Amino acid sequence: MQASIELDRSPAVQYLLRIGDTCLILAQRLGEWCGHGPVLEEDIAMTNMALDLVGQARALLTRAGQIEGRAHDEDQLAFLRDERDYLNATLVELPRGDFAFSVLRNAMVATLLKLLWEKLESSTDAEVAAIAAKAVKEARYHQQHAADWVVRLGDGTDESHSRMASALAELWRYVPELFAADAVDEAARASGLGPAWSELREAWFAEMGPVLHEATLAMPAESAFMSTGKHGVHSEHMGYILAEMQHLQRVYPGGAW
Repeated sequence: MQASIELDRSPAVQYLLRIGDTCLILAQRLGEWCGHGPVLEEDIAMTNMALDLVGQARALLTRAGQIEGRAHDEDQLAFLRDERDYLNATLVELPRGDFAFSVLRNAMVATLLKLLWEKLESSTDAEVAAIAAKAVKEARYHQQHAADWVVRLGDGTDESHSRMASALAELWRYVPELFAADAVDEAARASGLGPAWSELREAWFAEMGPVLHEATLAMPAESAFMSTGKHGVHSEHMGYILAEMQHLQRVYPGGAW
């Protein structure tokens, strides 16, 4: 059985892992729709978005490994860390739920990622800027696709509206973590590596608000609850994701994408 790697937790590495891990774990959740989509077109669309996110994660994990300087490649960082060393937002590790839950989460995360990538195109790290230039195009599509479904379901039948409202109530509890300020974000902002996520809060609400309004969904009050996935303290769901993700690499070391 392959042992876990020891991770360097410098602010720059943590910053890139937060984004890369958020992409990676959401991709894992979206991949669960393969063969289970409500219609064939959406089955394919969800799977393709998962592949886009895997590509973004690969690029960021590779760059994080280079900055870390311990010769950890994308596969080691993706598959050989302990749970506390994954720094994704808790929102993306929640079970996939029904289709309403998944498309609303996609809209929320894609909006965040789009705003991040737009800022990261001006990163002082040329590699990160190049990654962002490609990824922002994918995130814009993901955002539009998901937002269209949020509106369609929210302003649809009584059943679809009820499901979307339930998803919104559950997911909104995890929004505060997305924009919580800390030393990692401040270091990235100060160095020019990337924006503090807290800087994106106003723009995120400005983009999500009209989508929810058109979907006839009332934006909930912001929760006092603060999840902590970005600090490596995860929900009970994360361990199950990693058990599935890491199995082959742990049992058969050296496997690659």
